[in-house]
Order: sequence, then C-alpha cells, then structure tokens
Amino acid sequence: MIKKLLAMFKSSNTPNKQAPQKKTTPRKKIEPTRIGELGEHKINIQLDQLPKECKYLSDLLITNPKSRSGYSQIDHLIVSPYALFVIETKNYNGEIKGKKTEKYWSVSNRFKMYNPFMQNYGHIKAIEAQIGEFKNLRYISMISFTMRCRFSVDPELRKINSDELIVYDVELSEFIQRKITRIKAEQPANFLTDTGIVQIYEKLKKANITDPKVRAEHIEKAKKPKA
Repeated sequence: MIKKLLAMFKSSNTPNKQAPQKKTTPRKKIEPTRIGELGEHKINIQLDQLPKECKYLSDLLITNPKSRSGYSQIDHLIVSPYALFVIETKNYNGEIKGKKTEKYWSVSNRFKMYNPFMQNYGHIKAIEAQIGEFKNLRYISMISFTMRCRFSVDPELRKINSDELIVYDVELSEFIQRKITRIKAEQPANFLTDTGIVQIYEKLKKANITDPKVRAEHIEKAKKPKA
C-alpha cells in the first residue's frame, strides 16, 4: 500500500512533457522599393495588352525647367493614333480623398499627397516641350492606384468621357481601350499616322535621361514637400 502511495506521489510531481513546438519563420516584409517594382511590373503587363498600333515608354526622365528639380519623371506614356496617355502610378494603401481642383488630397485622413492630376499636368507640359512640332495633340491624364486603395473622389474622374481618369492598376488597359473607342466615335480620323507615332516614340526615347546620378538628384529634390 505504501509503495502504491509513493508511486502516485512521484507521478504527480513529474512535470508533463510537452510536444515540441514547430518553429515559425516570420514572414519576410517586402521592402517599399520592391513593392514599387512589383506594381510597375503589373502595369507593364497591362500595357502589353494594348493594340499593336500603340507604343509605350516607361520611367521617362526628361528636362522640365519649370519643375523644382529641373526634370519630370513620367511613369508611363502611351502614344496611340488618337491621343497620348500620360500615366502616373501610386502605391498608397487606404482611402484616397480629393477633388480635381484641390491642391492636396488625403490618404485615409492620415497624411496629404499633392494632387496627382496637377503633378501629371506638369509631365504633360514637359512632353509638349519635347515634341513641339506635333501640335493640337490630345492628352489623357491617368492616375493608377493599386487595389489596396478605395476612391472618394469627384465622380467624373471615373467616367470614360473625361480626359482625366483615376483607375485601378488591374483595369488600366481596359480604360485605355474604352477611351480610344470613345475618341474614335467622336473623331474618326487619326490624330497621328504610324510615322508620327514612331517619330514621337523615338524622340522621347532619345530625350530620356538615364544617368543614375541625375536620376538620384531628381528623386531627392522631388521628396521635399511642396509649398
């Protein structure tokens, strides 16, 4: 009887062995620069779906004496027979609020961003200066956001009849093709011939500044908040 009691006492004081826990490797955080690269890759996939008569350039840096840095950096430019599409891409996360006429927009009411259409207007003017011999071209200003955003903006900025459009990156090619169809219905004649498209493409490609030092200086100056 005593032996049984001692055995029971010993077993009750023996610590329970727990099953070994699996070590979980923390998920690697994607760096902001990498997020930007992934976003641009998604845009390029969209642009590859455009009609064959369209040509596009990405990450253009051209001179712009009116800008603070002396340059304009254009994320994407599409040269089509009917219009030039100038695209500014954004990688914000949250609610995008703003009106077309307001100088600053907000992101989830946490911080401000310079009105992207005003930013893109400067890009369009820089392009016009580079291809001055091509007059009366139609420019479509497009701002592309990721699906991590939701829009609280002027409703007309989502309507295809507008020449200023805010879109999600996944619907970019759809909006461009719809816009081209709309312009063709309004103005059946091409604004640009195949030769004209190639000339603009080559001229802007030649004007593109690829010097890493100049690009780094432009980015540094562009980071400074606008007054």
